[in-house]
Amino acid sequence: MTVNNILLSGVVGSTAYGLAHEDSDVDRLGVFAAPTESLHGLHAPKESHVSTAPDRTLHEAAKWCRLALGGNPTVMELVWLPDELYEVRTPLGDELIDIRTTLLSARRVRDAYLGYATQQFRKLQNRFTTDEHGTPTRRRSAKHARHLKRLCHQGYELYTTGRLTVRVDDPESYHRFGEQVAADPSAALPLLRHYESAFDRTRSALPEQPDESAADAWLRRVRAHYYTPEAA
Repeated sequence: MTVNNILLSGVVGSTAYGLAHEDSDVDRLGVFAAPTESLHGLHAPKESHVSTAPDRTLHEAAKWCRLALGGNPTVMELVWLPDELYEVRTPLGDELIDIRTTLLSARRVRDAYLGYATQQFRKLQNRFTTDEHGTPTRRRSAKHARHLKRLCHQGYELYTTGRLTVRVDDPESYHRFGEQVAADPSAALPLLRHYESAFDRTRSALPEQPDESAADAWLRRVRAHYYTPEAA
């Protein structure tokens, strides 16, 4: 899959978190710009490109902004990666990193991160109920549990400080938690409830609404940069 005009791209997921095993996939995420002229026609260009081998997801700039403004944890980590994990950085990509804090809002961060963590808990419950608990199932359940804990911790950090640390502290504690919950999904519930309560009783460092004007201004600079009018 060839996608042009990539603005920012890097290694995300378990590798970025420091939770990868030897056989873990390496996930990549990026944002690209559609040619501005292509946005004017009857059929809009594709907004996302997803591939495997390698595992890579690329979102068009406008879609990425919409997801980030909604607090989406998956896209948000792209602008908080350690420098060594970026594989493509352009001046417009650096501008996106520069405005990352303006994309945040208290309610959307809380709802998105806790919402994703709750989804992981439901997957754990459903998998434990419907499968035969073989080794592959246990491995998948442990992964859901690790991500549940990560989402709770990172979401709370973002909510309370306005900053996101992608690489987790003490990865081994996440692996222990994963194995514990893989054997008994209900073991994840106290952690989830703890963070729900922590969000409720803690004042956020974030504003109630994101600054959409910053994202809009950045997107207009992207559109201007990639506008090439057709010859008359």
